[in-house]
Amino acid sequence: MNDFEVCKQKALSLPLAPGVYIMRNKQGQVIYVGKAKKLKNRVTQYFQDTASHSPKTRVMVSKIADFDVIVAGSEFEALVLECSLIKQHMPRYNILLKDDKGYPYIRLDTKEEYPRITMVAKPLSDGAAYYGPFGSRSITKSLLDELNAVMKLPSCNRRFPRDIGKERPCLHHHMQQCAGWCMPGHSSAEYMDAIRQAKMLLEGNYKLVASHIQQQMLKASEELNFELAASFRDRLQTVQKLGQRQLVTAGQNADTDVIGYAETEAKACFTVLHFRDGNLVHKEYQVFALPDDRIGAVSTLIAQYYLDREIGPRKLLLPFDLPDTVLLEQFIRGKTGRNPHIYVPQRGENHKLLLLACDNAKEEAQRLTDKEAHYAGRIRLLGKMLNMEMPRRIESFDISNLGNSDIVAGMVVFVDGKPKPSEYKKFKIHGLTQADDYGSMHQAVSRRFHRYLSGDSSFDSLPDLLLIDGGASHAATAQDALLQLGLDVPVLGMVKDDRHRTRALITPSGEELRIDTEPSVFAFIGTIQEETHRFAIGYQKNLRGKRIRYSALDGIHGIGQIRKQQLLQKFKSISAISQASMVDLEQILPRNAAFAVYSHFHGDKEGE
Repeated sequence: MNDFEVCKQKALSLPLAPGVYIMRNKQGQVIYVGKAKKLKNRVTQYFQDTASHSPKTRVMVSKIADFDVIVAGSEFEALVLECSLIKQHMPRYNILLKDDKGYPYIRLDTKEEYPRITMVAKPLSDGAAYYGPFGSRSITKSLLDELNAVMKLPSCNRRFPRDIGKERPCLHHHMQQCAGWCMPGHSSAEYMDAIRQAKMLLEGNYKLVASHIQQQMLKASEELNFELAASFRDRLQTVQKLGQRQLVTAGQNADTDVIGYAETEAKACFTVLHFRDGNLVHKEYQVFALPDDRIGAVSTLIAQYYLDREIGPRKLLLPFDLPDTVLLEQFIRGKTGRNPHIYVPQRGENHKLLLLACDNAKEEAQRLTDKEAHYAGRIRLLGKMLNMEMPRRIESFDISNLGNSDIVAGMVVFVDGKPKPSEYKKFKIHGLTQADDYGSMHQAVSRRFHRYLSGDSSFDSLPDLLLIDGGASHAATAQDALLQLGLDVPVLGMVKDDRHRTRALITPSGEELRIDTEPSVFAFIGTIQEETHRFAIGYQKNLRGKRIRYSALDGIHGIGQIRKQQLLQKFKSISAISQASMVDLEQILPRNAAFAVYSHFHGDKEGE
């Protein structure tokens, strides 16, 4: 009985209870996690009428070797467990929301005497105000820099009032980005006024801040202090521009989140628009392949989205009815402490917001669809030129070496016309004492496809086309390696001209195939060849750099590979190690080993 039949029989014995099912492949890896109101009914569907499944589901089912189930006490418990397991295992066949663990917050604690606006990884229960999360660390830092510059707040490491009057103002003051709070003459009340205005900006109250600055500008003008009035004018213009850009994301005063969803012929998009006081302040989206069940996909993505959020909306607008709305309300309340009103608006302003969210989703999905259509057209044309099916997966090999040392091979992967760096592979060539491109190529290709035949999950796909950097002999070598393993994969060489640029493709028998008649295909092959060369030579240089770094430590008694790494990690360079004292060396090495290193660079005299 094969795996499919075993799983089918196992599914029939499941209870009619809510829970979570966890699909695994032959290597025991989790490839899919799902929830069910009735486990038996849901799981048996996978192993019955497979013809009715989508192509993606059929592929997933074909890789299931076993599954586990966890019976939950309720549908709500199943929803929470599903989200937790998806985040833990990141299964290949689940729709995964981009991880926002790197999305930081802005922190402001107004209880401090001279509070600073800082960037932090996550909110704490310390009484401070937190804003975010933001789209990325760069966006957050940009906003932080602008806030400090607009309000002339310090961004240095000095602490107030401790450091007031101790040193001359730093460069930020001379660049008019700081009011020079380190100089005597400023009051803490002035500082707190600037902090209050920055806080209002973080909360989106641009109009109030602009009004306050305008009043200060007019007052300075009436007092004939035109230099100060000009400073307030410049600040007013900056605040107005900042408000127009709407850099603030939904923070602790978030009002409404609007879920948009749209599909094209190839892609789907899940969008979240954040509105505060009726103003759009931020947009997040995820584009993915068309799901089998759009209702289930949106429900799962909403749960994933709020899984690690500290703050939730007051209202959550949906593009269509979801059967587990009550569960989602309960889920968000448990995660954020706020009980949102979740519904599908039918008319009025909220309906307009929903249409806007869906339009944004449609635009993002269409943009990626058009882009992928371009890629697909390119590989479809390549297949036509080569008289073969569309080569959706292309693998390419190149050899790199420096003389007779550090011989390596690099393998890059293009899927549907796009590079897939997560599947690139590196091969250190073994057993060759001198440069031999053909022997190296034969070894690299043999090792790659032997791993495929052995069932290695990281090599579990066969390419539709294998490209080799080199001429007919290189291609023939790769083809010979495949034939010895009993595999039949089309192999072509990528021939270069005198200027080391891609000229044509060539068969193992020496027949050249022109590709310069189609510019898009010609450019595509050139991109593959350049990427393969870059990857291979990068690996070779990296190995050479390590060898050179470590060679200066070779032969020192008691210093093996691990201690070499520890020394370089601590001191960063051989030069720094050579100048280190015994005291410094003994911080990471036993005394005898530290003395051996010291003596290697300084002779036999023991350092202090």
